[in-house]
Amino acid sequence: MSSVGSTSAPVQTTGRTGLVGSVRRDFNTMTWVLMPVAIAINVAIGQIVLALKLPVYLDSIGTVLVGVLCGPWAGALTGLLSNLIWGIALDPNALPWFPVAAAIGATAGICAKFGLFKNWWKTAISGFLIAIVAAIISAPIAVLVYGGITASGSSMITAFLLQTGQGLYTSVFSTNFLVEPVDKISTALLAFAIIEGLSARYLARFPRPENAALGAQADRRTQLLIAVGIVIILFLVDAFIIVNLISD
Repeated sequence: MSSVGSTSAPVQTTGRTGLVGSVRRDFNTMTWVLMPVAIAINVAIGQIVLALKLPVYLDSIGTVLVGVLCGPWAGALTGLLSNLIWGIALDPNALPWFPVAAAIGATAGICAKFGLFKNWWKTAISGFLIAIVAAIISAPIAVLVYGGITASGSSMITAFLLQTGQGLYTSVFSTNFLVEPVDKISTALLAFAIIEGLSARYLARFPRPENAALGAQADRRTQLLIAVGIVIILFLVDAFIIVNLISD
């Protein structure tokens, strides 16, 4: 028998197989345990920020946390479910934003896959990338669904820009690119701080523990403190800019 006939070509892996494998990897028992906790964090903090009319959101900390530890698919699902549950249970205004929430979770997972949650400054870069994605997706929703003025405290910036003669889209995009970087960098750093506070043994139980920084305990504590400190500085700078913008 010819050797040619007995040699088979390598089996080609289809894109579907790779996709299914990627999705399955994101979801283990720890993912399903973490997701409800993450959703509760999102809704609780988001509702508090909304009630206080603060010019930030902070409603995606849990989503980013799942995206980093479990992967982009789990992060996207967490963001989507957060807004659906929030909208149905407490505030219908949260419902239209589910595409933004899902994109935040997916982007966080992708950034983590490329090592951008290994230390505080890489995490800040991740937050900025997440902010760009969120700003681009949220602007059309704000304009088409709410006419540019939403229930968020950031709408006072939009209203101010409209009063100065700026167009609706310009005002909404300007508000997003002012608020989103502060919000998402802060969100990413707070999620990073939570991860740094967890033990290496506990982190190892999640689908993607390699996304987290697993250095010496002292180094991780330092990273945690730096992350929290930067969040406080960002909030102070944001408050200063907004106060000066509106007072002018």
